[in-house]
Amino acid sequence: MALLAPFFYSTYGFANWLASRRDHVGSIVYAWEHAVPFVAWTIVPYWSINLFYGLSLLLNTTRRGVDRLAGRYLSAQIIAVACFIAFPLTATFVRPATTGLPGFLFAVLGGFDKPFNQAPSLHIALLVIIWDHWRHVLARHRLGGILRPLWHVWCFLIGASVLTTWQHHFIDIPTGALLGLFALWLFPSKGELPFWGFRLTADPRARRLAGYYGLGAALALAGAAEGALVSADFLILLWPALALAIVAFAYAGAGAKVFQKAADGSVSLANRILLLPYRLGARINVWVWTRQLAPQAEITDGVFLGRFPSADEANRFGTVIDLAGEMERPRGVTCRWISYAMLDLVAPPHDRLERAVAAIELARRRGTVLVCCALGFQRSAAVVADWLVVTGRSHTAAQAR
Repeated sequence: MALLAPFFYSTYGFANWLASRRDHVGSIVYAWEHAVPFVAWTIVPYWSINLFYGLSLLLNTTRRGVDRLAGRYLSAQIIAVACFIAFPLTATFVRPATTGLPGFLFAVLGGFDKPFNQAPSLHIALLVIIWDHWRHVLARHRLGGILRPLWHVWCFLIGASVLTTWQHHFIDIPTGALLGLFALWLFPSKGELPFWGFRLTADPRARRLAGYYGLGAALALAGAAEGALVSADFLILLWPALALAIVAFAYAGAGAKVFQKAADGSVSLANRILLLPYRLGARINVWVWTRQLAPQAEITDGVFLGRFPSADEANRFGTVIDLAGEMERPRGVTCRWISYAMLDLVAPPHDRLERAVAAIELARRRGTVLVCCALGFQRSAAVVADWLVVTGRSHTAAQAR
């Protein structure tokens, strides 16, 4: 708190001051926004985020939790302020005079805030971070069943208040939410940090794939920037741009940990949403390549090889060993699911390959086993081939393949 609060007010105020020095600051306003009513009392939930901002840090139970939360706050603030400086926007609605508690809160707000610093809304970005933090805290609380719905409702009021206080325009909300999700992804509550231990890969194929995805991200970003001159709707391209940039980062050296996939095949909420455009593309790719193929094929001794299964397909097996870092375990799965996340089209890390091979033999003793990746062509085939050699079912890797 000793660092975050001064940093926020100094940088936020500096961005406001820079924008005020410009001869012209633009705005992005949809026509329907003129019908949004001014609701004075919603300044109360609007202001309440400041309380939860501090409580989230002070009531954290572990040093790691404090560090991760502070990292989310700081990264959101740095990126938001950089955007405010690079392309400032202004709020265009003039609020009517208010009295009482709302009037006092609006007066305090006006004392340090100006009509600039719009997109991405830092208020919304911090709301996403704080909402996610407390939904996990309340899930562990004995009164969580009562408190969590109330928390969701209050967070909805905070989110809606950026419009009903005429403090922001609509475009600030989705861009702010995207920023908040990125901060959650950057500093996840569990597991490794996606950037920790990054080393640029020496694998030529991985570098080439990183370049392709990086180019896709750059094109989507350019489309958002150029298209926004015509319509703000083009800013939706920021979403796939960020998703492709994350995948490029994975191939450049970060590895499959960027997918934040747990051992049971689940992924973090932030990752699920941020990478949705990429995952949709991956799903389409699976359908195109495998729609006329059998979903699985038995190799030997109850071990099957196949594409990424649906829940119904997975539940026909005792165990699914999932190697597709980019895919999320389908809902409705009741079988045992073990994930060893790997990147597509590149050689998997040797230690992960060994663990996957060992898992096949252990799982086989408990029933049938499906070894899958996205298409069932490469990662899963490589692991099954190694399993055949290690267990003596094939003499060489070439024979196994």
